[in-house]
Amino acid sequence: MSERRLKRRDTILGIVRERGMVTVDALAEMLGVSMQTIRRDIDILCEDDALHRRHGRIELAHQSQNTPFDLRAATNPSGKHRIGEAAARLIPDGATIFISIGSTTLSTARALRSRRNLTVITNNLSAAMALSDEMSNRIILPGGELRLPDRDILGSDVVDFFNRYRAEYAIFGAAGVAEDGSLLEFHTVEVRARERIRENARSSILVLDSMKFGRLAPAAGENIREVDHLVLDRMPGDEFAGIVEDMGARLILAEGRAA
Repeated sequence: MSERRLKRRDTILGIVRERGMVTVDALAEMLGVSMQTIRRDIDILCEDDALHRRHGRIELAHQSQNTPFDLRAATNPSGKHRIGEAAARLIPDGATIFISIGSTTLSTARALRSRRNLTVITNNLSAAMALSDEMSNRIILPGGELRLPDRDILGSDVVDFFNRYRAEYAIFGAAGVAEDGSLLEFHTVEVRARERIRENARSSILVLDSMKFGRLAPAAGENIREVDHLVLDRMPGDEFAGIVEDMGARLILAEGRAA
């Protein structure tokens, strides 16, 4: 088998891991190849029990849990880097910020390393460590058990923790976005923690890899239309274009284009 085919099939697996479910048409468009080529690749991946077809879409053969954190962080790194840089431009020196769990929020934390005198309230240990080299920063973490390999802290105590603070900015992501704009997570406690972060901040910033549109997760929370700023690496597919365009000036594309 050619190296090009192997690389393309690895890319297909990465896309499906990130989105949870994707159509053949969308894969062909993303990779710039014919439908026939994509179908051949999918046939092989299904035969290998890596993927399976469901209701005209392609999904992972085993999808009961979220993708491991390090694998998510390695998916679309350039897009997440651009998102982080664009979101960081909204945050001034001296700000008090909430940072939630996730690989895209970690990219934002890394982009904030040039800021000074931040007060960072987070349950994302990787984000806390990314900002810990700047001695003028104050970093506040909840107690509890560290969830591995994600390196974050979750639970009902974390929801209470975020209720005890107020911030100027809340930076958070989502596991997926449903067709009606609902923000999805894999666990209800993740939804509750995100909602406390958003409610207790003056300005909410949703940092979102465009691959999250259409990605399935079981726990539904608030709607994407409720956030103050939506930062994307690029526009999603046509089925979500209307939702994103409704954001108007609240939408920030990492390439610098507005809706």
